[in-house]
Amino acid sequence: MSDEPLKAYPAVDAGHGVTRQVMAENPDLMVVEFRFGDGAIGALHNHVHVQSTYVKSGRFEFTVGDQTYDLGPGDALVVPSMVTHGCRAVEPGTLVDTFTPRRDDFL
Repeated sequence: MSDEPLKAYPAVDAGHGVTRQVMAENPDLMVVEFRFGDGAIGALHNHVHVQSTYVKSGRFEFTVGDQTYDLGPGDALVVPSMVTHGCRAVEPGTLVDTFTPRRDDFL
């Protein structure tokens, strides 16, 4: 392990009642924490990155392609590359997402 400290990334406003903070990254993988207020929206979108989402707290309604999922603490899912997806916070909470490769647009 390197003696250099991890780079600290600030939390940023991601819109629609959501904040985003990069927790760790390298060109092959990125870990990002998203905090959602009550009713906050992760708008429908897609990207080339494969994404995994872990629900740290709260309750979320996820849409992935033509499927809808009700997820709570401890639940997780994987979103394949270029599949349209989004979510709504049914209860305020936190998601921990990983992306491969890294989302350079978040840096």
